[in-house]
Amino acid sequence: MELSPEQSAIRDGVEAVCKRFGDEYWSECDRDECFPHEFHRAMAQDGWLGLTMPEEYGGAGLGVTEAALVMHTVAKNGALTAASSIHINMFGPHPVVVHGSSEQKAEWLPRLVRGEDQVCFGVTEPDAGLDTTSIKTFARKVEGGYLVSGRKMWTSTAQEANKILLLTRTAPKSEGARSTDGITLFYTDLDRSKVEVRRIPKHGRNAVESNAVFIDDLFVPEAHRIGEEGKGFRYLLDGLNPERIMVSMEAVGIGEDALRRATQYARERVVFDRPIGMNQSIQHPLAECWINLQAARLMAERAAWLYDQGRPCGAEANSAKLLGARAGYQAALQAVLVHGGMGYAKEYHVERLLREVLITRLAPVSEQMILNFVSERVLDLPKSY
Repeated sequence: MELSPEQSAIRDGVEAVCKRFGDEYWSECDRDECFPHEFHRAMAQDGWLGLTMPEEYGGAGLGVTEAALVMHTVAKNGALTAASSIHINMFGPHPVVVHGSSEQKAEWLPRLVRGEDQVCFGVTEPDAGLDTTSIKTFARKVEGGYLVSGRKMWTSTAQEANKILLLTRTAPKSEGARSTDGITLFYTDLDRSKVEVRRIPKHGRNAVESNAVFIDDLFVPEAHRIGEEGKGFRYLLDGLNPERIMVSMEAVGIGEDALRRATQYARERVVFDRPIGMNQSIQHPLAECWINLQAARLMAERAAWLYDQGRPCGAEANSAKLLGARAGYQAALQAVLVHGGMGYAKEYHVERLLREVLITRLAPVSEQMILNFVSERVLDLPKSY
C-alpha cells in the first residue's frame, strides 16, 4: 500500500508546482471569479496534463492510479478550484484515447498535453439530469457532417474552452432497441458564433465557472465524430469510473487540508487557559474525520487499481465517490466548527474549503444513484426506478 518511487516522484513534483500558488492566490481567484490560468499553465509546462495520455502523443502513458494521486495532491493544496482547472484532462479525453482514430489522436491529444487546447464536457441537460439516455441535443446528418442543436447544463470551463466533448442523439430514443442506442459522441470546436455560453452564479468554486450552453445549428464535421454513430453512450462509459475515482480523491484531499488546518488551530487556540485541542469534544470529531478520510482513500485506491488492471470497478468507483465526498465534506464542516466564529470568516480559508467540497456530494453522480447502483448490481435487488 506504499507509493512506488515513481509515484512518490509524481506526488513530489506536483506538490512543488502547487506550492508556488498559496492561499492568497486561490482566495483571489475565488473572490474575482477568475480562472487560474497561471496554475493551469504551470501544470501544462511541467507535463502533468498528459499524465494518462499515450506516450506516442506526448503523454506519460500512466494509469488512473497515478492520475488520482495527482488530483489528490492538487486538491490538498488548492482545493477544488485547482483540481477542476485540470480535472477534465485526466479523464475527459479517455473516449478519444480508446475509441478515436489514429488521425484524431495525432491531431488532438498532443495539443491537450501541451495545454494549447482546453476542452469542456457537454453531457448534462436541464431536462435529463442523471438520465443521460433522455438527452435531447440532436445531431442531424448533413453533407460532410452534422448540424447540432440543443442545450447543455453545468458545463464547466466552457468560458475558457475552445473544444467540446459533446454527447448528442443521432436517433430518437424511441427508435432504439435499447435506451442507450442512437447516442453519438463528438470532439469538436466550440464555435462561439453557433454556441452561446452563459455563466451560472453558484455557491462555491467560483474561479472555475459552470455554464448553461445553447447550441444552434453547430456544424460538426464527420471527422470529429468519435467511433461509430449511435454508440457514443458506450464510449462515454470509459470516462465515468475514472472520474468518480478522481472526484473521490479530490474530496479526500480537500478534507485532509481542512483537517490539517483544524488540528493546527486546535493546538494553538487557548480558551479558559488551555488549548481547545485538549478537549475530547474537539478531539473525537477530528479523529473520526481522519478515520473516514483514510477509509475513503483506500476504497478509491482499490477502485483505481482495479481499473488499471482492466477489471470491473463500477461498485468500487461509485462507493469511493460516495465515501470520499462525505468524508471530505464532514472534515471541512468540522474544521469550520473547530474555528468557531473565525471559521465563518475568510481569513482562515476553511469556509472556502467547505463551499468547494460540497459539490463533490452532488456531482458527477448523486448519492442516491450510487446507492441504487450498489443495490442492483452488487446486492442483486430489483430495480427501483
